[in-house]
Amino acid sequence: MKSYLEERIEWYDYNYRNGNALISDKQFDQLEKNLLRIDPNCDYFSKKNKLVLPSLEKGSIDAFLEGLLPDTRLLIEPKIDGCAIALQYRNGTLEKAISRKGTDITRKISKVKGISNQLPIRGVFQVRGELYAPNQAPNFSQRIASGFLRAKEGSGESLSFCSFQILNSRLNQHESKTHLSKLGFSIPKHISCNFTNQVKVFRKKWLEGKLFKEYPNDGIVVKINSRKLQLIREKSNLDYRYWQIAIKD
Repeated sequence: MKSYLEERIEWYDYNYRNGNALISDKQFDQLEKNLLRIDPNCDYFSKKNKLVLPSLEKGSIDAFLEGLLPDTRLLIEPKIDGCAIALQYRNGTLEKAISRKGTDITRKISKVKGISNQLPIRGVFQVRGELYAPNQAPNFSQRIASGFLRAKEGSGESLSFCSFQILNSRLNQHESKTHLSKLGFSIPKHISCNFTNQVKVFRKKWLEGKLFKEYPNDGIVVKINSRKLQLIREKSNLDYRYWQIAIKD
């Protein structure tokens, strides 16, 4: 049977994810810490700590921008062409890494430059990023990364890892990347814009080869910065419920 504290936390979390924050992030974090101390194996943490690698939606930028206010802060990042990877740390130790298909690649990925086996953090920490080959054409980068993951042996010396999202965080996108950088992860460059019509301008610049040339990329990714707006978008009745989109042409 769930404790009163666990039910209370789930209620606050449910409301937060539906765009109705009832308490501050600091208050919520303190409740989570109390529950972790009292009952670390409860259902709440079992569900929350499940490592899942969400798909990155591809589609029309017009549909993505529908319903957003003109001053919504957006981040534009390179769509690095490689293999999507999710990492999970528990009390600072790399515990698990999975590929897009959910395959456990922990042993292989620990050899790659830019992925630390130890971090100065507590609790469960989940990172999403891309394994890729620098200084390669996009299709070769993806081929090299996927070949490394399939092979029985390999050093991974020619590969790099770029992280761009904390999967189990209440931080906004910019704060997440800043925190990842402070922990020693490589993060992609980004462009911040406050007007939705600017996205098409930067898309045109990317098509002209003027953006993110330092990465093996095959597109750009547009993201809503605000965590609150991300959750509102996911729970909305719009045809497009994603808060980030990959644009490849």
